[in-house]
Amino acid sequence: MPVRKPKHDVCPFCANNQNAIDYKDAATLRRFVSSYAKIMPRRRSGVCAWHQRKLATAIKRARVTGLMPFVVNQ
Repeated sequence: MPVRKPKHDVCPFCANNQNAIDYKDAATLRRFVSSYAKIMPRRRSGVCAWHQRKLATAIKRARVTGLMPFVVNQ
């Protein structure tokens, strides 16, 4: 079984000193959603745990308000 090397990237939100994640900024939130409109995991997106929780909440709020889709039909 191949051994996965851990990514040591810096969280993009921590790098920019961005504490608040706005649910109305759909363009930023789309970067962290897959093509099937699923929230990407931390290991793939490179976001720290604190910002991942804030990001998930913002994506869910954007979905409820209609700014982002719940599912994508393909």
